[in-house]
Amino acid sequence: MNEIIGLVLMAVSLIFILIGSIGLFRFKNFYSRILIASLIDTAGFICMMFGVMVYKGFSYFSLKVFLILFAVLLLNPVSTHFITKSAHYSGYHVKKGD
Repeated sequence: MNEIIGLVLMAVSLIFILIGSIGLFRFKNFYSRILIASLIDTAGFICMMFGVMVYKGFSYFSLKVFLILFAVLLLNPVSTHFITKSAHYSGYHVKKGD
């Protein structure tokens, strides 16, 4: 039963990543694209890691996957913020109509 739930969670994460990738190409400016890229990383990665943890069962391996998930959840918004802030400080502005 755990294997089926794990596989379903991994399939859902792939759907998140696919839909997010399509959305990434729909937006025209940098700031919208980096927002979508961050959401793809967060939603897809969370579902994928929970799927792996459920699939493998609760063990030492799952603890390591959880620690990786925690680190990514902590670092992903920070890195996205600094990339966006550096683009803003370097003078990148959105053109009107984008």
